[in-house]
Amino acid sequence: MKDFFNQFDFQSDQLFGKLNSAEKKFADRVMEKLLIKKGSTLFYEGGIPTGVFQLKNGRAKKFKRGFSGEEQIFYIYTKDDVMGYHALLGEERYQDSCEALEDLEVNFISKSNFLKLLNDVPRLKQAVIKNISHEFGVLANTIAVLAQKDQNTRLAIFLMLLEKKFKQKIAESAGIDLTRDDLSNMIGTSSESLGRSLKQFKDSGIIEIEKRVIYIKNKKALLKFLRLDSITQDALVY
Repeated sequence: MKDFFNQFDFQSDQLFGKLNSAEKKFADRVMEKLLIKKGSTLFYEGGIPTGVFQLKNGRAKKFKRGFSGEEQIFYIYTKDDVMGYHALLGEERYQDSCEALEDLEVNFISKSNFLKLLNDVPRLKQAVIKNISHEFGVLANTIAVLAQKDQNTRLAIFLMLLEKKFKQKIAESAGIDLTRDDLSNMIGTSSESLGRSLKQFKDSGIIEIEKRVIYIKNKKALLKFLRLDSITQDALVY
C-alpha cells in the first residue's frame, strides 16, 4: 500500500520534478555535473555544507557513526534524490555522512546558487519546506522500527523497502544488491546474525540469493512478519 512505503521514503526525488519547464531550465543553469567514485564521501559528519547534491545515476548511503565507530545506515539514496540541504538551511555542520555505494553521476548546486533558487522559485522553496517536515517523520518511523521490532521483522521491512526503491529506480534489476555489512548496518545487527536470518528466509522459500543479490520470491510470507491484515497484505503484494 502506498501509505506504507511513503512513511519510509524521503521523496526528495520529487523536489525538482514539481517545477514547470521554465523553472527547470532556470535550475539546470546552476547545476554543475560531477562524477563521484565508489567509496567517496559526498559529505561527512562534522563537515561544513557548501551546497546540495542531486543524484542522477547510482546509489549512495546516508549514515551516522556510533560512539564505537560502527555505522548506522538510515537511508539509501537513488536516482533524482536530493541530499545535503538540511544542514545548509539550518546553518549547521553535517550531522551525518553520505558515501557513494557505486560510481555516481551528480548535479551539484553551490550554497549561494541554491539559496538564490529558493528565493527566485517559490514553488521549489515550498516543496523543500514540505519535504523537510516529511523527512523528519520518515526518520522517526525508521528509528521506531530499529528500536521496537525484532531482527527478522526489521529485515522483512527493509527488504520490502529496498526492493521497491531499486525496482523503481533501476529498471534492469529487481534484486537487492547491497554488501552484507551495509545491510546489517541498516537493520542494526551484526553480519553474522544477518547471515542467520537470511538463511532462515532462504530455507523458507521467502528469498533467493545469487552471490550477494537478494530476490524476494514469496512476498506474502515476508509480509506476515509485519502482522498486517490480509487486505493490506494483498495491496502490498500487487
